[in-house]
Amino acid sequence: MNELPESAAGPHDLHINVLGASFSITAGEAPEYLEEVLRQYQIAVSNTQGISGMKDPLKVAILTGFLRCDEINKLKLQIEEDKANVEAQRADDERELNQITQSLITRLERVLDA
Repeated sequence: MNELPESAAGPHDLHINVLGASFSITAGEAPEYLEEVLRQYQIAVSNTQGISGMKDPLKVAILTGFLRCDEINKLKLQIEEDKANVEAQRADDERELNQITQSLITRLERVLDA
């Protein structure tokens, strides 16, 4: 799911059952969004267990949280890099546009002086 949750009409409950822990939370996001976040977390937990071989629920939860934070930070860095690249390209385009404009002005001045 790539879209941010739409404003929900009110708080919604989500039942979480992960790593032997079971509880409910109430959040203001749409139920579909909450379910998607839970599904993503369950997949992340499963991947962590598969990669690490860990069975201890607390350690798996901690490592999963750590790995998700790592993913978030890498995405932030990529966004910052992309933004810097766009800004650099914009500056290059602006310089090129200024050069073209100056060239046209020079040509016009020559024509008008002739």
